[in-house]
Amino acid sequence: MDLKDHIREIPDFPKPGILFYDISTLLAHADAWQVTMGRMAKAARQHQPDVIAGIESRGFLVAAPLALKLGCGFIMVRKQGKLPGKTIRHTYALEYGEDTVEIQDNAIEPGQRVILVDDLLATGGTFAASVELLRKVGADVTSAACIIELEFLKGRDKLDIPVHALVSYDQ
Repeated sequence: MDLKDHIREIPDFPKPGILFYDISTLLAHADAWQVTMGRMAKAARQHQPDVIAGIESRGFLVAAPLALKLGCGFIMVRKQGKLPGKTIRHTYALEYGEDTVEIQDNAIEPGQRVILVDDLLATGGTFAASVELLRKVGADVTSAACIIELEFLKGRDKLDIPVHALVSYDQ
């Protein structure tokens, strides 16, 4: 099955000149979603994860069912101020300013094998910041996985771990 057949392209969203790759049509198609999760699980199994970490917010849609399928834990990597209780944070530079990602304190035990998941890899900034955050608490981040990679933005180059993408676009 070609998963691209189930990903809708929306021009000029969220602003003019941007081509948005919408996974909601993939999620709505039961067979395509099953195939997606099967392929993600196959890629993830080789890294023997203890925990799947999903990046806010569409990454949760992929990471939670993947963790369930693999029989491992799931944690959320969120923007600052969205998690209850004590958190561990990492602030990183953006083109114009900075942003912060957080996980809950004690969400990861030192040495746990973690796969970082999102729906899409673009410039790689949030992925790289999330890897740094997870490492800060002692995680062994073994790989990253996504449904879509925008290869032309070279986000993979910011990561020092294997990256598994189910589909890629070069423009």
